[in-house]
Amino acid sequence: AAAYKHVPLVEANVCSAVANNLRCTAAALAAARSSGVENFTLISTDKAVRPTNVMGASKRACELLVQDAAAAIAAAGEGPICSMVRFGNVLGSSGSVVPLFRRQIAAGGPVTVTHPQITRFFMTIPEAVQLVLQASALARGGEVFVLDMGEPVRIAELARQMIQLSGFSVRDASHPQGEIALEFTGLRPGEKLFEELLISANDSPTDHELIRQAREETMPTAQLHELISELLQLIHVRDEAGVRDLLARIVPEYKVDSRLVSMGNRVTLRSDNSSVA
Repeated sequence: AAAYKHVPLVEANVCSAVANNLRCTAAALAAARSSGVENFTLISTDKAVRPTNVMGASKRACELLVQDAAAAIAAAGEGPICSMVRFGNVLGSSGSVVPLFRRQIAAGGPVTVTHPQITRFFMTIPEAVQLVLQASALARGGEVFVLDMGEPVRIAELARQMIQLSGFSVRDASHPQGEIALEFTGLRPGEKLFEELLISANDSPTDHELIRQAREETMPTAQLHELISELLQLIHVRDEAGVRDLLARIVPEYKVDSRLVSMGNRVTLRSDNSSVA
């Protein structure tokens, strides 16, 4: 089951995106339990940590659903081993910045970056696949695994390197004669300058040097199910503000982007993949 994970698109379609992410996770969990699946692994995201966007908050809510299922399975003594794996951006995957930069360079520019200081974690597709499988093999039930993604990459520097490796010079305020323009479009709604992988400072090593286990808080089953039920009712009546507010009750670390409040929760998309009110 695929989650909706494009930050501005989710901000523009709050109810549909939250319904998809939560319902699909719950449905996949139910199917895994009823069909005798041995292992269930939720692919989470670094954006679930202290989220500033609906996508990240919804994925943290999905983590809570999986944590709750793992506890119920442990109490029942039967069912799949449920775990979660958090990591950042995967180079070359759908929506990755690298293919976008390649297309922009091939078109003669400009290459667009949201902010000069923005950083992200990256890993390759083979690295991500191997570590997810290995984390699943380490699981005993309820773990939140975090993949070691190395040092964060400054996106503006990545853009500069890609322009230069393509045989062009960079055109910016310091180099007005360059061949390919590098432009900064501003942070998109819900977007952070940097991402994190841990909500708390507590994590521990595993038997794999590139996989660590986070220690995250859970929510009592009755409270979680009551809030999720209320959330789905708000989705049914398309109450976006109510959905955001309730997400913040389910995920206390979620901070609604003040720009979204001032825009009345309206977000549209430009063809260059940046977002404007």
